[in-house]
Amino acid sequence: MPRLFLGVDGGQSSTTALIGDESGRVVGFGRGGPCNHVGVAEGRAKFLSAVGGCIAQSWGRSAPPTFESACLGFSGGPADKDALVREIIHAERLVVTDDALIALVGACAGQPGVIAIAGTGSIAYGRGPNGVTARAGGWGFVFGDEGGAFDIVRQALRAALRFEEGWGPATALRAALLDATGASDANQLMHRFYTVDWPRSRVATLSKVVDKVANDGDEPARRILDGAAQSLASLACAVRDRLFESTAPARVSYIGGVFRCAPLLDRFRSTLAAAYPHDRFGPPELGPAAGALLEAYRLSGLNPSLTNLPEFEK
Repeated sequence: MPRLFLGVDGGQSSTTALIGDESGRVVGFGRGGPCNHVGVAEGRAKFLSAVGGCIAQSWGRSAPPTFESACLGFSGGPADKDALVREIIHAERLVVTDDALIALVGACAGQPGVIAIAGTGSIAYGRGPNGVTARAGGWGFVFGDEGGAFDIVRQALRAALRFEEGWGPATALRAALLDATGASDANQLMHRFYTVDWPRSRVATLSKVVDKVANDGDEPARRILDGAAQSLASLACAVRDRLFESTAPARVSYIGGVFRCAPLLDRFRSTLAAAYPHDRFGPPELGPAAGALLEAYRLSGLNPSLTNLPEFEK
C-alpha cells in the first residue's frame, strides 16, 4: 500500500479534499457541501456527510484508506469537530485545525509568511521561519472583524443613518443600500438587519454596493474602504512584527472576497509596502486545500512540491 496523505478544507460554502502520494502528486480530489455547523444532530450528520463524502469521492471508493498524515482545516475552528473527524478518518498523524492555518500554508506554498483574510469577517495569521505562529483579529462581529465585508456594510449603514437623520454628510450610500434591499428608509433597513432573514453572511454581500458607490466618487464610501484597508494592513503588520525581523524580507499574501475591491487592495498593498519595502507581496500561490495537504506532509517531515493539482487549487 503506498503512503498517502490527506488535506481537507472545510468551509461555510463547500468542503474540498485532496489526497497525495509520497512524491507530492495529487492522486485524487473531491468536493462536498458546507461543514461549518455541527452543534445539533442534523448539523452533525451534514458535517459527517460533507467530510466523508468528499474524501470518498477523492479516493474513489466508499472506505477511505489509512493515511500516513492528515490535516483538516475548518471554518469556525476545530474544537467541536476534532472528535467527529476521528470517527471517519484513520491516520498515523492527524491534525484538526482552523481555516486560517491552511489558508496561510497554501498562500505561501508551505513557506513562512503572513496572510490577511477578509471575507465576512477578518483575521491575520502567520508562521515565522522558526515555526512559531501568531494571529491578530478574528474576534467576531461584535468585538472585531475590522475590514471584513460585514463591518464595511455596518459602517455604510451608519453613514446612511447619519445622513438620513441630518447629522452626517450627504452620501449616495443611503439610496444605493435602499435600492439594493427594497427598504423604504435607512432606519427600516437597520431593523431588517436584526432579523433572521438577514444573517451576517447576507448583509456582507452588500459590500459590493459600497465598492460601487466609492468608485462613483462618493467620499464617505471611499473613506469606509480606506479605513477597511488600513485595518487589514494593521492586522497583517501586527502579525509580521511578532514573527519576522523588521529588515528581513517576508512573504505577505491575502485572501477573501473583500480583496476583490481594487481600491481597497491597492491601499492595503501600499500601506504594507511603505512599512516593509523589502517584503514580497502577492495573491495566494495555492488554495487552502493544497495548504492542508502541504501541512499533512509537514507532519511527516516531508516538503514536496505539489503536482497534478486541480485548477481551483492553483
